[in-house]
This record gives sequence, structure tokens and C-alpha cells, in this order.
Amino acid sequence: MTIAGTLARFAVQTHIVDLPPLALERAEMCISSTLASVAAGIEIDSARIIRELALDDGGAAQSTVWFKNRKLPVTAAAKVNALASDAAASDDSDMRSIAHIGTIISTASIAMAEHTGASGMQVLEAMVIGYEIAGRIDESLTPGRMKNGFHGSFSTVFGGTVAVGKLLQLNEEQMTHAIAIAATSIGGMAIAADTSCAREYHAGMAASSGVQAALAAKRGFRSETAVLEAPRGFLSALGGTAIEDITKDFGNSWDICTDMAIKLMPGAHPFHAVAEAAANAAIEGNIHPDDIKEVMISAAQMKDWMAPHHPTDLISAAHSVVYFVAAAIVDRGFTWKHINKESMMDPKIAALQDKVVFDPHPAPLPDRFTHRHGGTVIITLKDGRKISNTCRAARGSGPTGVTWDEVDSKFNHLMPLSGLDSKRIQQICESVHHFRTLPSVTPLTQLLTTA
Repeated sequence: MTIAGTLARFAVQTHIVDLPPLALERAEMCISSTLASVAAGIEIDSARIIRELALDDGGAAQSTVWFKNRKLPVTAAAKVNALASDAAASDDSDMRSIAHIGTIISTASIAMAEHTGASGMQVLEAMVIGYEIAGRIDESLTPGRMKNGFHGSFSTVFGGTVAVGKLLQLNEEQMTHAIAIAATSIGGMAIAADTSCAREYHAGMAASSGVQAALAAKRGFRSETAVLEAPRGFLSALGGTAIEDITKDFGNSWDICTDMAIKLMPGAHPFHAVAEAAANAAIEGNIHPDDIKEVMISAAQMKDWMAPHHPTDLISAAHSVVYFVAAAIVDRGFTWKHINKESMMDPKIAALQDKVVFDPHPAPLPDRFTHRHGGTVIITLKDGRKISNTCRAARGSGPTGVTWDEVDSKFNHLMPLSGLDSKRIQQICESVHHFRTLPSVTPLTQLLTTA
């Protein structure tokens, strides 16, 4: 049997009774995080442009465009919502490779469920299984995919495909072809995602391509089912490794529990643990920025993230570990406010950025999962004292655990950006907390409009 076939069998034969309660809870948390991130990104220019193009195209009114009183075909709605989620650099990450699987499975699943009438529990089942398959494939791609310049959308598309395939009740053969179609559906260059709003474009394409792959397979479209493992195929082209692990030990653990991270601050997730280390060192040493001689970041994986210094917009700030560390020291933490111009122009943060250096000989990483290991920040004061702190995993991630208090804090901070009133926001929060009890997702999607 091909890898696609083996994954399809697992997806089709796994049901809600096979899933641990923690996995379902993490899926609910993922929905909350994605809604908050869409609220933050809905009016960003990139999200607005793609939304307007989709609305111009029109089509069947099947699924809600979140926080806008409009509906679009499932494929288009998933694309628009996923793109808005990613635009604000506030959506989820996977600890292994920083692929935003949760954005794709939540937007694609809810869009399809609204159209088909699926229940909240069916959506959660689909999301957990979709995350699992996308995570297994992307784990094999780490670190070759990124080294070769390919973005995480190459793996997140499988999450959307499988989740939607579950909601469409694809049989094993159809799911096999859906996965095979997904493998040849998506592109995305990492360099463009690091330096421009192509990052969110990739998310939109992964969500819409995932929906389309499942729909096409449902109607009988067929593809090369050995595309994952074949010579010149998907895994070969993207530098796949430990390929046998993709289909090993199903059900022993669940990726949405072990490796999903909810962003509790904006920006690239590889920097979150380092920012926490910087803030902790500043707090522990009661450090004043004027007393600092040098700040050293010691993390092997940061060697490719030395620029930009002094960011001036969301994109450059989200990808500047130097800015993260300087801001976290000055303000004793990195928060949602640091993605705005005022913080970027703060003279104290700007001055400290010029004192940040990188350890030329950091400890080597223990495995191939570049972004799983956090880092150390060492602050040297003008009087010669050194204060250091190490953070291996940021708050809100699989290794540290995720609490509803953390997720709700993010939700309540970002959701007002949607334009909804406080009463509606509270109703949405309660609906997500009890998502598994919903007989359909329609009560939630009806709340996600501006009407």
C-alpha cells in the first residue's frame, strides 16, 4: 500500500471514540485562536485584497466570511478566512517546523461544516485527524523543506484536505486520491513568506487547495497515489527524511497535543521562547536598559534570523528576533502592542537592538527539529555582571501545556478588532468553549457576522 493509502485508511477508520479528550480540547482552543487571529488580520491590506477579489468572483453563498456579512463558496470562504488569520502573524504554529496547521484545519473544516450541516463534534474529529496527518508529513520534511526554500504550506494543505475529507465522509479510496491530489496542489517559497505578505497568501492557497482536493476526490478525480514516496515525487523533491515514521505508531500520541502551539504573542514562533528568556532575565536581574553593555542570543537555529534590525512594519517586526529580544527586555515581555509602529519607534528599544549579538558557537541542536528547542539570552551589564535565562518552549505550546486562561486572554484582546460588540464576542467565546456540544456550526457562524 502507498503512503497516501495508509494515511487514508487511518483517517477513514479513526473516529471520535478513538481520540483523547485533550486532543478535542486542543482543537477547540485552535478554533478560538484562529478566530482571534482573523479578527486581528481582517482589515490588513493583503486580507482585504484577496477578500475583495473573492467577493467580485461571487458564487454560491455556502460559507461565512468571518466578521463580514457575506457568504462565499466553501473553497473561497476557507481561503479568505485562512489568509486573514495568517496575515496578523498571530495564528498557531507547530513546534517542529512552524507550519500553521491549525489555521488551515479550522478555517477549512468550519467552512465545509457550515455547508454540510456537520456538528461541532464532527468538526473536532476532522480537525484532530487532519492535524495528525499534516504533522506526520511535515515532520518527515523537517529540516529539508525549509533548507530547500519551501514554505510550510506544502504540509498544511494535507490538514485541510483530510479534515474536509472526513466531513465529506470520503471512503478509503477517495481519501487516498484526495491526499495524492493535495501533494501536487500547493507551492510557496519560504523566502517570500519571511519578507512579504506572501506568507498569508500561502495560507489561503493551502486552505482552498485542501478543500478543492477533497471535493475533487469525492467526485471521482484520481491522481498518482504513489506521489509521496515515488522517485521525483513529493518527499524526494522536498528533502523528506525518516519516511517510515509517517505511517508508524498511529494513535500512540497526537500531534495536536504534543506539538501545536497557540501564539500568546504575535510574530514568528521561533522567537517566542527567546523573547520569554529575555524578559525573564530582565525581570530576574531587575535590569535597566541603560545599564546594558551587550545582549547575546545563544540558539543554533537563530543563525538564519539575524535580520532585520529596526523593523518598521508588521512583516519585518514579525521576523526580527533582535527586535523581539530588545522589546522583551525593555518592557519585560513581548506582547500584542509590540507589533505596532509606536513600539517599533520606541527609542529605548531601538538603542538596545544595536547591542544584540549572536553567539558564534551556540550548543548544537539535539535533533533535526530546528525550532523545538528555544534558546538562551545572556545580558552583560556595564559593570561586568552577566544575567542569563534559558527557555526551551514558549508558553501556550505542547511541551508547556496550554490553558484556557491563556487562550481566552488572547481571544479577549484581539476579538474587538473584528468590529463586533462585547456581547457578541462573549457569545462567540461561550460557543467555542462548548463547541463539541453544537448540533451544527451554524449558531457560531451566525455570530461571526457584522449584521
